Amino acid sequence: MNIFDVNWIAVVVGALAGFLVGGIWYGPVMGKKWMGAVGLTEEQIKEGSMGKIYGGAFAFSLVASWTLAHTFATYTMDLSFAVKVLTAFGIALGFIVPAIGTNYLFSQKNKSLFFIDAGYWLLFYTAMGAVHAWLG
Repeated sequence: MNIFDVNWIAVVVGALAGFLVGGIWYGPVMGKKWMGAVGLTEEQIKEGSMGKIYGGAFAFSLVASWTLAHTFATYTMDLSFAVKVLTAFGIALGFIVPAIGTNYLFSQKNKSLFFIDAGYWLLFYTAMGAVHAWLG
């Protein structure tokens, strides 16, 4: 299979879905707790280069969404909607969460930050998986 032979609409919409989840998760749902866990104030966050931060985050979302699209197109074409969503959730639970957990252990980050970020990635991949299952 050609690695670029994926549903590009699903890739973009999936990335947007994950990005939207992040805006809600790190905004009204967990924003204050996350700021406290990373030790940033609202003023410090506003001083960041928002174009670079959001642009980079969306680029990473596109890479993740394309990878999920390629995985579904290559290995899981005949799976049901629910199984594709659970597969995306499983990718986050089996690969992403342990990776950030290991990083947080060695960098001695607090466990509340781990649970905030792990929760986000589980939701991110679930939303992205739902888009790919729906459009794929």
